[in-house]
Amino acid sequence: MRRSFPLIAALAATMILAAPDAASPQQGPGPAAAYRPGLGDLMTMTVQPRHTKLGLAGAAGNWTYAAYALHELEESFERAAKAWPKYRTYSIPDMMESVAREPMKAVADAIKAGDAARFTAAYAQLTASCNTCHQSTERGFIVIQAPAASPFPDQDLRPRN
Repeated sequence: MRRSFPLIAALAATMILAAPDAASPQQGPGPAAAYRPGLGDLMTMTVQPRHTKLGLAGAAGNWTYAAYALHELEESFERAAKAWPKYRTYSIPDMMESVAREPMKAVADAIKAGDAARFTAAYAQLTASCNTCHQSTERGFIVIQAPAASPFPDQDLRPRN
């Protein structure tokens, strides 16, 4: 125990000296505020996987999971718009509302009806609206499509009966 006391004391002193000083203008409020994901980060980390899972669940006829994935996609859009209300000169909330509202409603209606053909058409419309937004913001090289295969090998999206 006596041998470890100097090590513990040195570690404590290092932690105290390294701790951010709330009054220091150079340090900011702390590590939680240090990282602000870019709009592209949010699209890749939250929106794109939700879009993919929505497509996979609908293709599998798993309407319960598709409804969940649609809700999660809506929340991802809301969070991205809240974090980045403006991209260049574009209002992200306004663009998402004008481009995605109707296709998402059509997807929701198809899910409620459990109608695979309507879902496929509505999901294609939603996917096209994503690409319209990308083209409008000079990011037309970002092309979203319906998933051909699942990038989630650890999740079975087939319906449970």
